[in-house]
Amino acid sequence: MPALYVVATPIGNLEDITLRAIRILKEVKLIAAEDTRKTHQLLSHYGIKTPTTSYHEHNKLTKLDYILNRLETEDVALVSDAGMPGISDPGYELISAVQQNKIQVVPIPGPSVPITALAASGLPTDSFCFHGFLPAKAAQRRRWLKSQAEVKSTLVLFEAPHRIADSLKDMREIWGDRKITVCRELTKIHEEIFRGSLSEAIDHFTSPRGEFTLIVNGNQEEPKPEMTGNVAQRLRQMQKSGLTAKDAITEIAGETGLSKKEIYREWLSIKAKGKSKIE
Repeated sequence: MPALYVVATPIGNLEDITLRAIRILKEVKLIAAEDTRKTHQLLSHYGIKTPTTSYHEHNKLTKLDYILNRLETEDVALVSDAGMPGISDPGYELISAVQQNKIQVVPIPGPSVPITALAASGLPTDSFCFHGFLPAKAAQRRRWLKSQAEVKSTLVLFEAPHRIADSLKDMREIWGDRKITVCRELTKIHEEIFRGSLSEAIDHFTSPRGEFTLIVNGNQEEPKPEMTGNVAQRLRQMQKSGLTAKDAITEIAGETGLSKKEIYREWLSIKAKGKSKIE
């Protein structure tokens, strides 16, 4: 039964390809490529003579029927310029259409820019959010950054070199001076992995070139404890039981993290209200 093979290809260094990927690209009857010229460089390097057809952002819908027709009788491979197809690259629509037509989709794992950058970042990897490219327009970008300000997971983002300076400044203004790892030209000759604060990154990337992946620490601030009705009720009960203000405040501060001054103010307020009721 024919299948669509979703094949990960090198993100820079041509040696970063699996033996399985090479075999599949040789065996399929057609390769749908985001940029056939770039894919031909990879195919030529490994002596792969499989025919290619373009499948990119501007023809991804018009090419659907052609590729689906080919898949009725033969295997097709889908590749992007770099990494795993469909991850911030064309591919989602084709994969979805293939599944709807009850055709098998077979992923061939391999290089991925977001995962490679995250693994090298030194920032928490147990929970992360990948968002692709930041909005290009400044107002939209700032709105999006504000919407993510409380996210605690590590954030993985792409950014263009001509916008990275403004994006880093907006991040620092909206998120504070967080830790960041900036990966530039991963696995290529001029690979650079910068680790530091947003301020240090702004000072470092004064003439940015290449492809950028940003790994930004999530919001690590602990929520500020607040005086709640339950705390006030506890204080009232402590007053009725005859507990001293000092002991009550110490106990509540240890349990809640509230400041002793704030608890003392609430203690006095409760006491004053109690007196007014008696009078």
